[in-house]
Amino acid sequence: MVTVYHNPKCRKSRAGLEYVKISYPIAEVRDYIREGIAPEEIKQLILMMGIRPTELVRTQEEYYKENLKDLSPTDEEWYRILSENPRLIRRPIVVNGNKAVLADPPEKADTILQ
Repeated sequence: MVTVYHNPKCRKSRAGLEYVKISYPIAEVRDYIREGIAPEEIKQLILMMGIRPTELVRTQEEYYKENLKDLSPTDEEWYRILSENPRLIRRPIVVNGNKAVLADPPEKADTILQ
C-alpha cells in the first residue's frame, strides 16, 4: 500500500506524485498541509526514512529563517515544530509498508517501490 505525503501547491511534490502514479497504485494521497499532521506521525516517517528531523526541514522557508535558523531544537521539539508548521516539511514523502523516502528527485521513490 503506497501513501504519498503531498503538497498540491508545490511543483516538486506534484512531479513526485505524478511519477509514482505512472508505475504504482497509490492507496492514499495525504495533503498534510490542509489536513494537518501529528508530531507522532512525523516521528514515524522520520524513523522509516532513517534520517534526522533536521534533514526533513525546508530551510529556505521564511519561518525557518526568521525563527529557527539559530536554534538547536531536540528531535522531540522538531516533531512538534514540523507539526505546527507543516510547510517546513520537505516533500513529497512516499511510504510503502514500513519504508519511506523523500522523493526529491521523484526517481528516489523507486528505492522503496521495487
